[in-house]
Amino acid sequence: MSEIRAATGSPMLDLLAGFIQELRDAGLPVSLTENLDAMEAVKHIPLEDREAFKYALGATLVKNHSHWRAFETVFEVYFSLRGSEYDISGEAGGDESGEDREAELGAGTGQGERSGAGGGEAMTPEELAEMLYQALMRGDEAMMRAVARQAVQRYAGMEPGRPVGGTYYLYRTLRNLDLDGVLDRLMTRAHRDAPEELTPLEARLEEDEFQSRIDELKREIEAEIRRRLVADRGVEAMAKTLRKPLPEDVDFMHASRDEMKMLRHAIYPLTRKLAVRLARKRRHGRKGPLDFRNTMRHSLSYGGVPAEPKFRYPRPSKPEIMVVADISGSVAAFARFTLHLVYAISSQFSKVRSFVFIDGLDEVTPFFEGTEDIAEAVHRVNTEADVVWVDGHSDYGHALEVFWQRFEKDVNAKTTILILGDARNNYHASQSWIVKEMRHKARHVFWLNPEPRSYWDTGDSIVGEYGVHCDGVFECRNLRQLESFVENLA
Repeated sequence: MSEIRAATGSPMLDLLAGFIQELRDAGLPVSLTENLDAMEAVKHIPLEDREAFKYALGATLVKNHSHWRAFETVFEVYFSLRGSEYDISGEAGGDESGEDREAELGAGTGQGERSGAGGGEAMTPEELAEMLYQALMRGDEAMMRAVARQAVQRYAGMEPGRPVGGTYYLYRTLRNLDLDGVLDRLMTRAHRDAPEELTPLEARLEEDEFQSRIDELKREIEAEIRRRLVADRGVEAMAKTLRKPLPEDVDFMHASRDEMKMLRHAIYPLTRKLAVRLARKRRHGRKGPLDFRNTMRHSLSYGGVPAEPKFRYPRPSKPEIMVVADISGSVAAFARFTLHLVYAISSQFSKVRSFVFIDGLDEVTPFFEGTEDIAEAVHRVNTEADVVWVDGHSDYGHALEVFWQRFEKDVNAKTTILILGDARNNYHASQSWIVKEMRHKARHVFWLNPEPRSYWDTGDSIVGEYGVHCDGVFECRNLRQLESFVENLA
């Protein structure tokens, strides 16, 4: 069993230091203490056990579940050339090579005679399909790794130096394997081998089990493609290509479908954390002004000497929140996540009211009342709100004018107004005087803009006209910036 103490003073320390630096480059917060914890943890891990090594590092270096995917990507790329036929230290390990293992597995499926000693190149597509079927039927992980290696070699069509991404090679490989057909074959076998007819629940459980094995095979194929790309292009080049932002750093305006799904999962723990912080902030507020009367009363026990000053403790009132959100075009994603966040921590505010607009404006507060599924409420906002006045192009001036005409009487000294949008007004009248009036009557007026600051006041953006009348204009392009703003809101 290889251990890191055998490598003290060797390239192993440099290897781990390089890996941790790559994690930091990918955005994961790794402290010096966690670095030392990782060094200590791997002393007790057999380095030839890749999975144990991976999870030992993950347990000491990853603090947030939403960061695990980024950690896995960095790990697989950084240690991609140290596959099952190599131990983590980079030295050849084990008593059989990958090809020997494939030959053994081919023999076990009845293909050994035709496969020959190499076990892979001489296999026909039919023999590879049979090997795939047997691997999935048995749930044999070693056989699945061998199938993945052979499938990539046969079907991916990888060419050295060709600037093609791994997704293309993955698509070609999976298309030729016909995994849907294999799943149907597995289910037919399961029904045939059952002692009696499977119930719908039993059939569903069988299908879920086979599907999980297919998903594992897909991950093995991805890993094999990644290893070959790294061998061709180098670790550093592939790390830059595959490096993805953490969920809290994903740009709302340019998030892909997968990133949107990741953001939706990330926002729930964020809301819980913010609610706890806001509650603690209210509970442990700073001391207020000197309470002279109370101080003098307590000074009687000191002979009239005010030795123990007494202070008035502030009683912070919960603010009322009015959210006025542009839901046109790509800005809608930003508004959606902001509404999610505000309503998830609504217990920290005495009242929350929401308004959405494009060129018309509508109040959507009732959509959120009495519902536990905020996502459903946001869906109703996008489909039922009456926000089109003329042509459905953003008109901030008209929307603000409607808001002020209908809801001015509801704005008071306890109200904080959040305006969400990029202030791209399609060259309509700005009506910025309304924001000025809001500021005079409300407690605070903040503007949250999902565009990069360098884009402000370019083209039809007039955020500067509105910003001069606000208490603050903030760039909020991702969850990290949104969290930072909300923490200081109350």
